[in-house]
Amino acid sequence: MPNRRRCAWARNPRAKAYHDREWGVPVRSDRRLFEFLLLEGAQAGLSWDTVLAKRARYRVVFDRFDPQMVARYGARKKAQLLSDPGIIRNRAKIDAAVTNAQRFLAVQKEFGSFARYVWGFVEDRPVQNRWRRRGQVPARSAQSDALAKDLKRRGFKFVGTTIVYAFMQAVGMVNDHTLDCFRHSALARR
Repeated sequence: MPNRRRCAWARNPRAKAYHDREWGVPVRSDRRLFEFLLLEGAQAGLSWDTVLAKRARYRVVFDRFDPQMVARYGARKKAQLLSDPGIIRNRAKIDAAVTNAQRFLAVQKEFGSFARYVWGFVEDRPVQNRWRRRGQVPARSAQSDALAKDLKRRGFKFVGTTIVYAFMQAVGMVNDHTLDCFRHSALARR
């Protein structure tokens, strides 16, 4: 869709494909939610383009984002991950991925699904924002504040309100496509 107007951040082919097909589309699959939780934590302090470039390798080395598998990673697996140049090699982020998988499974057990838990913070429907330009899009919201606080209380790591808001944008809990973007109206109808 080369001639369509997109959100200003979607500048290169990989970002455009992600923007056009995934960003802001409501996700109810627990495995996909875990994928985005892990990737958003890995992104902290880096560009999303960096994560998108490494996403395929993450999928391989993190067992296709299976939280049950990731929750069991021990010292040997963590050492392998730290030596893999195809991912972001940060010990704290790798440790957080394992901790978050364990906490993710606990939330699934308590709520029946992680989706039921997180979507409850937006009353089970996407927040439909109407931003005219990129500069209006916030880095956090009252909902991301509340979700981040609760995730931290439950023992999750790398879940500050800015990371959580980016997660909410990615999984369609908020529609932050700008009004001039061709995806805004399509996602507003969902």
